[in-house]
Amino acid sequence: SKMLAQQVPPEVSVEIPPHRVDVVAVVLRVVVLDQEGRALNAVIVLLALLGLARPGERDLSGVGFREMTLNLEGLTSLAAFLAKVKERVDQKPAGEWVTGRGWIETFWTPQTFPTRWDLDKISPNNPVFLDRADGHGAVANSAALKIAGVDKNTPSPFGGEISKDKQSGEPNGMMLDAAQDLIQRHIPGTTAAEAERAIILGVQRDISLGWTQVQDPGGSYADVAIDEKLYSEGKIKLRIYKALSAPGPEAQRLFHDGPIVGDYAHRFTVRTLKLYADGSLGSRSAALLAPYSDKPDTSGFLTIKEEDLQPVLREALRKGIQIETHAIGDRGNRFILDQYEQAMKAVPKAQWKIKAPRWRVEHSQIVNPQDIPRFKKLGIIPSMQPSHAIGDLHFAPKRLGIDRLAGAYAWQSFIKSGSIVPGGSDAPV
Repeated sequence: SKMLAQQVPPEVSVEIPPHRVDVVAVVLRVVVLDQEGRALNAVIVLLALLGLARPGERDLSGVGFREMTLNLEGLTSLAAFLAKVKERVDQKPAGEWVTGRGWIETFWTPQTFPTRWDLDKISPNNPVFLDRADGHGAVANSAALKIAGVDKNTPSPFGGEISKDKQSGEPNGMMLDAAQDLIQRHIPGTTAAEAERAIILGVQRDISLGWTQVQDPGGSYADVAIDEKLYSEGKIKLRIYKALSAPGPEAQRLFHDGPIVGDYAHRFTVRTLKLYADGSLGSRSAALLAPYSDKPDTSGFLTIKEEDLQPVLREALRKGIQIETHAIGDRGNRFILDQYEQAMKAVPKAQWKIKAPRWRVEHSQIVNPQDIPRFKKLGIIPSMQPSHAIGDLHFAPKRLGIDRLAGAYAWQSFIKSGSIVPGGSDAPV
């Protein structure tokens, strides 16, 4: 077959009004013809417009802090991981914390999580706490666990897990989701100058990649104040669509004060709340309907309770606040769809401030095929990240088994059901 070039315009010219910053790409439908001119296939071609592209969900300050602390991306073995951490430990005075982010064991051989005992060999005197790339798991050494008072008798908190050695019952150093806070609360807080530098570094990184707008999920009004300060000083120009963490005081303040829309020359908006339904597939904390294929003693866990979630969802409908909820596993996705639907039925539509609230499920990563049509029916946006499918190729079949992959990374199934699927980067994951 061949494409009849004479039937295709030699160039496509697109004029974008200067005030339209939401136009990010041109989509062409290219028809492939045979020798007789009969259509064989149609291909959708996406042409990104340089300088107008913008990623979906990404943690702006997380990108910056990763660059400021210890970036553990790209390491291919436990030995390389330990060697890089040791370099940083050797630069620190005894007793000072060593923190970092970015390691992922699925590229190692064997594919096993590092342990406290691995870290103890290179850092017996400095407390160490290192986030996995997904941010839903972290490994601590014995010095960090001692400071936090975590031992074999410490119970796992709701929405988290203190991983323990099966023989001794001692914590092995891996802290999942809510359990991470047991360590994090003891790490010295970030100074205002460090927080500002993290934002500036994150913005510079995005601009260097050609991004002009990002969605920054989760955070506090203290973060909002930093963003506003940097905008007013002319230190950042990137457009930021900021979400605040919920449930809690940030959500209550947003309900009371109302959203910020288009401040600083249409560059800054705050009208969204970020919640979490479960953990991650890589850390085995994503909530599944059935046990993990490679670890049958767990099916992950939910990270929020219905009684905490429903008041937030219902008030968000009344106040016109967008909701975006992290959900990875098929149980996590079903749970949040059920919760969204329950809230939408509980609040009469006449009380909805925005008739089409455009609530989202961030990731929509492993979804039972029966639940996929519910997104379109409820008006829920499956906000997905292409990079997850690429990275998860190394372990998703082991975690899920072949059968459950039918509802994993299911862009085509979502699109065919009528959903619009936006893509995001989820950086620094």
